[in-house]
Amino acid sequence: MDNKEILDSTFTLIKPKLEQNGYVVSDFKYIDYGFQFSIVRSLWKGVLRVYANKKQQIKYDLSQLKEEAIKNQIESILNENTSTEESNEVNKENNNETTSISFVPIIGTDESGKGDYFGPLVSAGVYVDLTTKPLLERIGVCDSKKLNDTQIKEIAQNIKKICVNQFSVIEISPETYNNLYNQFKSEGKNLNVLLAWAHAKAIEEVLTKVECENALSDKFADEKFIISKLQEKGKRINLRQEHKAEANIAVAAASILARERFLIKLKKLSMELGIELPKGASPHVIEQAKKVVEKSGEETLKKIAKLHFKTTDSVIK
Repeated sequence: MDNKEILDSTFTLIKPKLEQNGYVVSDFKYIDYGFQFSIVRSLWKGVLRVYANKKQQIKYDLSQLKEEAIKNQIESILNENTSTEESNEVNKENNNETTSISFVPIIGTDESGKGDYFGPLVSAGVYVDLTTKPLLERIGVCDSKKLNDTQIKEIAQNIKKICVNQFSVIEISPETYNNLYNQFKSEGKNLNVLLAWAHAKAIEEVLTKVECENALSDKFADEKFIISKLQEKGKRINLRQEHKAEANIAVAAASILARERFLIKLKKLSMELGIELPKGASPHVIEQAKKVVEKSGEETLKKIAKLHFKTTDSVIK
């Protein structure tokens, strides 16, 4: 077999691998000692070069891939399952609820701020496939409730690098939240409708960047609440809701991105007011809310807090 045949067979091998992970692969063209082709995923595009030396050994040139996270993904795809030993090692690491064999590409969604008096409601969606799943596991992605604030901020940055162009974060400011809550309440609807709208928005935004057939969120109401809020792209998706869905790596990643945004905005509101706004709905929250009212008036509360909480009754008597 000459080098040309080696190169042809290499392209035949790697093309379906890349396509299975969501990349669009062009036809290749020969270059000196090898070939090159373009690969596209959502709004990203790059060029991959493959060479064969005199010993007919294959070398991949990823130098034209400028996005580091995508470069790592593609390198992982090209080198996956190179030996039984490596495959066994990966299986040992994948101790989440699903294995690489049973795992299917999915959009996970979660929200943050629902139980916090101060700050926005934030929803997030993250698309995870067989390439990004092990990378997310290695950086410690898990339910955000198991992480402290420092860990959340650190891991969130890594999620964004690994899942570049494959996630969305939707922020509903306290003022918008209060207006929507009152609107839904006047229509005889409850908080679940607002949550469903936030989750649907996160799914829809991810679907503008990737193709996916499955979505998963934590169980907070009937699936029909989210489905009814989905637009054209989302209507075709297979949506599931499960209790403790954060056990799924995609939902866990979404929970971390949502919490990170919530923490950032809560800190920003605190700095703007010059008053610390704590998380949750504790007596300390009531105490700080009273300070806000004393300093800036009751009207300020609707811009920083979720007014339907019983906490408001304790603040304004």
